Amino acid sequence: MRFELFVASRYLRAKRRQAVVGVITTISIVGVAAGVASLILALAITNGMRRDMQKGLLSSTSQVQLMRVASDGIEHWRPLTDRLRHLPHVVAVAPALYGQVLVSRGARSGGALIKGILPAEERTVSSLLDDVKQGSAVALAPQTGQGPDATIPPLVLGSDLADQIGAGVGDSVLVTSPQGELTPFGLVPKYQRFQVVGIFHSGFYQYDSSFALARLADVQHLFGEPNVVSILSFKVDDLYHADRIGKEIEQAAGAGYMTTNWMEQNQELFHALREEQAVTFIVIGLIVCVAALNILIALTMMVMEKTRDIAVLMSYGVRPSQVRRIFVWQGMLIGILGTSIGLALGYALAWAGGHYRFIHLSAEVYSLDYLPFAPRWQDGVVVALVALGVSLLATLYPSSSAAKILPAEALRYE
Repeated sequence: MRFELFVASRYLRAKRRQAVVGVITTISIVGVAAGVASLILALAITNGMRRDMQKGLLSSTSQVQLMRVASDGIEHWRPLTDRLRHLPHVVAVAPALYGQVLVSRGARSGGALIKGILPAEERTVSSLLDDVKQGSAVALAPQTGQGPDATIPPLVLGSDLADQIGAGVGDSVLVTSPQGELTPFGLVPKYQRFQVVGIFHSGFYQYDSSFALARLADVQHLFGEPNVVSILSFKVDDLYHADRIGKEIEQAAGAGYMTTNWMEQNQELFHALREEQAVTFIVIGLIVCVAALNILIALTMMVMEKTRDIAVLMSYGVRPSQVRRIFVWQGMLIGILGTSIGLALGYALAWAGGHYRFIHLSAEVYSLDYLPFAPRWQDGVVVALVALGVSLLATLYPSSSAAKILPAEALRYE
């Protein structure tokens, strides 16, 4: 062990003549540990929010969507789908028809966005059908031999929407389209009775509270738009280049078409999460700065307490630069000990929070029903470097003061 590190470690463990120095040293270690643990937890929460929101969005919707510039829908979607399916970077494509409806059961009702799908193709671009927790989505397979009016068509509801209207698997609900149909008495809303065959729970409130899934043919019949879809949904091989791939799809589709992607649709959300992460890092990082002030105070008082010892060491030939390094090492040992405890505590709490999900949230407010934790080792490295850097800065003044002690002056009255 280097001479400076050996003396610093001995000074750190030595019994104090002034108990307050030991108390402040302990507070410094606890402060650094609390700051580091808080930063690890805060970064794990923001990473978890971003990860789970991104996962929920990508599992419930497509990465790229193609639609008409005009709002009349895509009529000749089958040949267009077959042509675009073979484009580079396109993994899968599925048609869908969207529309706002009112879903009601008895006196209870709720607004919903109904989505007409082809289940086999929809599963290739999203995993919403895999989140069916009650019942089954098997009944959404296209009918064979009969039209959509032959039987009561099936419907899959989001869990929060089902709770809102009091519907369960096997219940019949009335779906009303505001588009309506023209009669001699004017425009009359069009309605169709559906049977709930499944209830899905994605964990993402935006979808669980307002989504309903039905067969494409049934939704086309409800809206009176046969052989028309609203969008073509794409899954691509690189979701972080969805904007570039979307432009290629748009060019291949031809004039009158436009694309949007998951990054454009949720740009404000992820931008807000990044800003929140930066602000959180700065605010909670102040805890480490307060702990660094405690390190400065503790070292300053220790220099005053060890003035005679420093003078004796210098009279034996210890250079001022070595004295400076002794107190730099002492402050760094406090920072290293506090950082190590903080990292262990922070990662342990983050793992427990992510594994057991014991902190629940209001899904109506946060879109997620639990507080997610996603600790990353990169964050630990950054936090450790910041904590040790601040600790190092706190040692500069006390170590410089110790190096300036004059042995003759310090020992004059000894």
